[in-house]
Amino acid sequence: MSSLPTASRSRLNSFRRWIRLGFLSWAVFSTAWLANSMRTRGVDAALLQTSATVAVADTATSLAFTPTAPASQSPALLFFCGSGVTAEAYAPLLRPLADAGQPVFIVKLPWRFAPLESHKAEALTRARAVMAAHPEVSRWVVSGHSLGAALACRLAAAQPADFAALVLVGTTHPKADDLSRLTLPVTKVYATHDGIAPVERVMSNRRLLPAATRWVEIAGGNHSQFGHYGHQLFDGEAAISREEQQQQTLAALRDALAGRPPGSAVIKKARGVTSWHSSS
Repeated sequence: MSSLPTASRSRLNSFRRWIRLGFLSWAVFSTAWLANSMRTRGVDAALLQTSATVAVADTATSLAFTPTAPASQSPALLFFCGSGVTAEAYAPLLRPLADAGQPVFIVKLPWRFAPLESHKAEALTRARAVMAAHPEVSRWVVSGHSLGAALACRLAAAQPADFAALVLVGTTHPKADDLSRLTLPVTKVYATHDGIAPVERVMSNRRLLPAATRWVEIAGGNHSQFGHYGHQLFDGEAAISREEQQQQTLAALRDALAGRPPGSAVIKKARGVTSWHSSS
């Protein structure tokens, strides 16, 4: 077989170089765009500072809000970040719990995105380390947003006796693990305009959760507004404010921590399940 003429080989090599350059440019641009969209935004610096009533501890593995005078017998919240989202982005949502006397520990994901199974296992190890470091806490509620909720599912399934409740926020999980026999109270918070965890996919996995799961629908909310960061790729456009969405989410977390149904327990039959709508 005769080789290509020199001019043809040169054009082919040049074309390949342009293809490689194009892919490299796309990778750099998309990575930079993703990093910018996930950047923490609009968080009041005061929320991340120690006050007279709440001590703030920011380490490589967690962000803790510890009340100086915890409420009597109050459970602590163990919360996993969503993929790519910083712990600081959840401060506006979760700091009010600590202000009210409930300890909050936000678990950071390795490399922020926890892309590998080993990273997810490390996140669970970090959560267990937080619990072990606080033997004064007798009751825990575990929660998380998006991928963080998947990790919360895994931790609750592995050691259900250690938790008083499980709260899943903005997630389609569990997707593979059957938690239908889990005996601890479960709350599922979902938003109608969530493009990352759309309602139909959330509902398609409802058989994997206990029949008594409490469903909290946030009408008009999206995925990104559960935290304080930019608009996530493929997410829907919210029809309510970030503050309103987080107030409803906070109400569901407070109810789970208090061991009561979310909000005013207004029940709506929709999509074959019972939805609980918070009035807060």
